[in-house]
Amino acid sequence: MKKDIHPKNYRLVAFKDMSNDFTFICRSTAPAKDTITIDGVEYPLVKLEISSTSHPFYTGKMKLVDTAGRVDKFMNRYKKHYDKQKSK
Repeated sequence: MKKDIHPKNYRLVAFKDMSNDFTFICRSTAPAKDTITIDGVEYPLVKLEISSTSHPFYTGKMKLVDTAGRVDKFMNRYKKHYDKQKSK
């Protein structure tokens, strides 16, 4: 095995799906601001919007994921454009 091929911050990280509170642990270099304690061990926490436990492809259920109101922002922008076109 080659030495020093992994980044220095390659460690166990907890990933949490915020839509259904599913948490899994794997090795990652993902930056984390928060921490979580699982079975008495503290891990860096990365919050996810969607994972395999909530993704429509795996669950078979359609679900709209609106991240930070992007759908609303688009609809408001489109409405302004549509109203301008309509008034001409």
